[in-house]
Amino acid sequence: MSFQAYIDNIKAKTGKSPADFKKLAEQKGFLKNGELAVKATEITNWLKEEFGVGHGHAMAIYATFKGKKE
Repeated sequence: MSFQAYIDNIKAKTGKSPADFKKLAEQKGFLKNGELAVKATEITNWLKEEFGVGHGHAMAIYATFKGKKE
């Protein structure tokens, strides 16, 4: 599956874009001034628990936090 397919599937499942997730992550303190403030595991666990996405999809969102483009 391509990176873009992961992003498209996440948007279809949750209704949220990577930018939406970034805002939520900032509110939770996972990102500070646009920089990661926690390890990947904390972010992927949050995404899996709160939004029901799989590990690969959670890692795709994490990758966007690190600067990967859609």
